[in-house]
Amino acid sequence: MLHPGVLMFICGRHIESRVMTAIADAGYDDITLAQARIAARVSPDGTRLTELAEAAQVTKQTAGFLVDQLERAGYVERVPDPADARAKLVRFAPKGEAVVACARRVEQQVEEEWQAHLGPDAYRAMQSALSSLRELTDPYA
Repeated sequence: MLHPGVLMFICGRHIESRVMTAIADAGYDDITLAQARIAARVSPDGTRLTELAEAAQVTKQTAGFLVDQLERAGYVERVPDPADARAKLVRFAPKGEAVVACARRVEQQVEEEWQAHLGPDAYRAMQSALSSLRELTDPYA
């Protein structure tokens, strides 16, 4: 039997793959997986680059490089942080919001497939257990 961490990784990788395929099929074929992993951490109100780097567990330079690429492609924009005029926030541009909407549709499809496969009770138990584990494993929750 595989370790639960490996099993969760396989499930997460499956969703990533489905999302990446769907957004490419929708015409957004210029986003790399590394860029998508950074973009997945951008909050609706915008996120500072240092927070993106920390949450993605990459250097600030790597996060900056990936955000630069996303900005050039029109997916994100840098805007002044209303809480600190010296700082910038990374937020989605309209093109990025369209990609996020596509990703959310795929995530919903996968969730429905998993619920159908496991049954509602097992699915709720899985969700509850993973939410509980997040308390131990996700400092950004």
